[in-house]
Amino acid sequence: MSFFNIITLGCKVNQYESDAIAQSLREAGWVSALKGEKTDLFIINTCTVTQKASMQSRQAVRQAIRSNPKACIIVTGCYAQIEPDEIKKIKGVHYIIGHADKHKIPEIIISRKEKDSPIPEFHPLTIRHDVTCEQKFQPTLVTATSRNRTRPVLKIQDGCDNFCTYCIVPYARGRSRSMPLKIVLENISRLSKSGCHEVVLSGIHLGRYGMDLLPETSLAKLLKCIHETRTIERVRLSSIEPNEISDDIIKTMAESDIFCHHFHIPLQSGDDLILKRMHRPYSRSFFRDMVIRIHEMIPNAAIGVDVLTGFPGETEKAFENTYSLIKKLPVTYLHVFPFSQRKGTPANSYPDQISPDTIKTRCQKMRELGNNKKMEFYKKLIGEKAEILIEGVQSKSTSYLKGITSNYVPVFVRGENTLKNCIVQVKINKLYGKNAVLGRIL
Repeated sequence: MSFFNIITLGCKVNQYESDAIAQSLREAGWVSALKGEKTDLFIINTCTVTQKASMQSRQAVRQAIRSNPKACIIVTGCYAQIEPDEIKKIKGVHYIIGHADKHKIPEIIISRKEKDSPIPEFHPLTIRHDVTCEQKFQPTLVTATSRNRTRPVLKIQDGCDNFCTYCIVPYARGRSRSMPLKIVLENISRLSKSGCHEVVLSGIHLGRYGMDLLPETSLAKLLKCIHETRTIERVRLSSIEPNEISDDIIKTMAESDIFCHHFHIPLQSGDDLILKRMHRPYSRSFFRDMVIRIHEMIPNAAIGVDVLTGFPGETEKAFENTYSLIKKLPVTYLHVFPFSQRKGTPANSYPDQISPDTIKTRCQKMRELGNNKKMEFYKKLIGEKAEILIEGVQSKSTSYLKGITSNYVPVFVRGENTLKNCIVQVKINKLYGKNAVLGRIL
């Protein structure tokens, strides 16, 4: 019996791809290693969205080698695509596999095992192609039982066409490409039949979904088809660019009882000059009007926002423009990121770099605003009824079950473990720390 382990860094798309690799290995007879068990194969699915992410990827690789000295070590993901030469410097790596061939990892490993081929010992075998030439979406499928997920991610799009000046992702993943609409619907139905009640539609540049397909389609058309087929109780969207949230999308999500009332929108900056330097295709006023429109059409919607703080040239006034914009808007929570110089991107060499201390101070101020916004949103829910999908037990030390509302609020309730993966109605009673609420099952 052969055992494997996978560590995943980064985004939901990376996690989806790791799950697909794991599923293929299990179907071939491999077994997921438990903590402390011997591992024959160790895969590190890396991230390189920031310099810190690259550092964490290297740390994860070294830790895997130390903990599993006899295992075959495979490094894949965005860092493997962008910086293979850096990975080659780490003694103990056997394979470096880029994005274009990531889905072939099970085939590569199974073939090597069947042929009883030795793993590369001194120089890692690098399998990496120019992903910018990729034009076809790779069909990787994941069952609902992968990692015992109650809300599985379904990757329906890959690649990015934005080329923001601070971002390495388009170089790591290539241009936008989409899963055919019919296949998306089939996968949602399959996940539902296998016991799922919610699926999260994910992509690197989700708003570009369908524009590369023949015939061309769109995310708005896909959502209408999902509503018409009604094969699952809940569908949630992952991050979507502000200029790609059309009125059709908002209207469909407002009128349908299938789509979760949850938007995650990358603003990055609320200053028009910084937005132009970032190569972001919208303005401060556009973002403001779009958020207000969502709030008017779906008053209970959670609106999460990404903010990139400390971009080169971000003056105190530019930062305050971002801060004041968010403060005035009905935003629910923030994901705040410090700007990180990234080799290979235009912003890496921009003048007027901001000092680390200033970036740290601004991040702290923005995160405090985000926490206050979240508390305001949660407090409005006290005394209200809501449906939650039970994800499981909070921890071994408590008897609370954790669930999630349509509008992305974590709710803790008392109940039996048999309620896992069930949708139940609750009444929300009070706050529970800074990141959740307590409720009672009705």
